Amino acid sequence: MRNSKFNNNHHTLVVEGGAMRGIFAAGVLDAFIERDFYPFDAAIGVSAGSTNLIGYLAGNLKRSYQIITDHALRDEFMNMRRYLRGGHFCDVNWLWHCSLDELPLNIPTFLERNIPLTVVTCSIITGKACYFEVNEDNMNALFPASCAMPVVFREFPPINGEPMTDGGLADSIPVVHAYEQGAREITVILSQPLGYKKQPSRFPNLLKPLFAEHPALFDAVTRRNDQYNAALEFIASPPKDCQLRIIAPPGNFPVSRFTRDLDSLNMGYNQGVNAGNRFIAEALIRSDAAHA
Repeated sequence: MRNSKFNNNHHTLVVEGGAMRGIFAAGVLDAFIERDFYPFDAAIGVSAGSTNLIGYLAGNLKRSYQIITDHALRDEFMNMRRYLRGGHFCDVNWLWHCSLDELPLNIPTFLERNIPLTVVTCSIITGKACYFEVNEDNMNALFPASCAMPVVFREFPPINGEPMTDGGLADSIPVVHAYEQGAREITVILSQPLGYKKQPSRFPNLLKPLFAEHPALFDAVTRRNDQYNAALEFIASPPKDCQLRIIAPPGNFPVSRFTRDLDSLNMGYNQGVNAGNRFIAEALIRSDAAHA
């Protein structure tokens, strides 16, 4: 879906997901909120990147930090015993609605800011990425759908009647989509250190029984490393008419997809805050140089 507000010079912010690794982006975006840094014309988020972005665009300082370091550590969200009994390992629907109740979003601020937010999901039927612009009516369906990691979340939330799963399966870092939508300046917040490459599954056929009823989804799973690495190649060598900037965790980033250690999460958050402040400082230098 092409947004009419997009133009051939607009600046898009793209935020990768990564479950608990989203603590880094939470720190970056909190640094942006504290400095009232909103130079973007559009934003695109995937999975945890999408929920980080709605907090940023709504101006809810430390909301994402609180969700990751409190709600996401509760047994109601991540629970292996429940999973072994046939329930969810990660209940993203509970996480979205509980955090929304306890940490309300400033929706009027989000709407007044007028920076369109696109959320990425993956269709169970086609295995392809779907892109939806967030509004008041669809957000309670979109965000859980974008974060619904298959297998660990046992449902496929429908969007417009079509069952969906985690958008990261089909377009983990949607920089190519941003470019195709007209962005010629793109800022990307990654959840892995620079130099990371996704390796193919060593035994992909072992996963096939888990997706027996959803062959297109299995194809998306097996293609994921290729599409992820293709996005990294685009980032490393963007088209000549595209200016691309990267904010990535340092090499000692201590957080993995399911990290629950609070010290590690706090370290990852502070690394994000520092990276966000550095980015703002560099942006101010560029702005001063352009006006000199």
